[in-house]
Amino acid sequence: MSRKPELKGRAARLARLLPPGGGQAARAPFVLLVVVLLGGGLIGLLVLNSALSEGSFQLDDLKQETKELTDEEQGLQRDIDAYSAPRALQRRALELGMVPGGDPAFLSPDGSVKGSPRPASAATTPLVLAPEALGASSTGAWWSGPTSTATTPTPGR
Repeated sequence: MSRKPELKGRAARLARLLPPGGGQAARAPFVLLVVVLLGGGLIGLLVLNSALSEGSFQLDDLKQETKELTDEEQGLQRDIDAYSAPRALQRRALELGMVPGGDPAFLSPDGSVKGSPRPASAATTPLVLAPEALGASSTGAWWSGPTSTATTPTPGR
């Protein structure tokens, strides 16, 4: 009972180009396309969010590993500093049976000797004194001079 209005002129020509009664058939693919695009967008956002979360966890793990390795490096550097300290080197040298060398002698280019060369002996005064030797003159091992701190080397300087 619905009566279509009569089209004239240009409108009539355009109406002939459209399929008859096709208003409903064209909507189904459009709605399906919109639903697919929205679903694809949501799935893409979910994948992106998961990837960002995984990257965040990896970043946290790497930061923790970096902190642990930095702590280990600092500990190893403290060990190196302790082993290379003059007192530690002197103690280790004494354990190995080494003695201080004393005053050196030098050879000049013409072959003459400057200084008085002599073999090292345990009676010479060491260049670095152990704290035990500074305060304990009763043991009589290395140091027999004055024990005031003004004339003796200060450890760590």
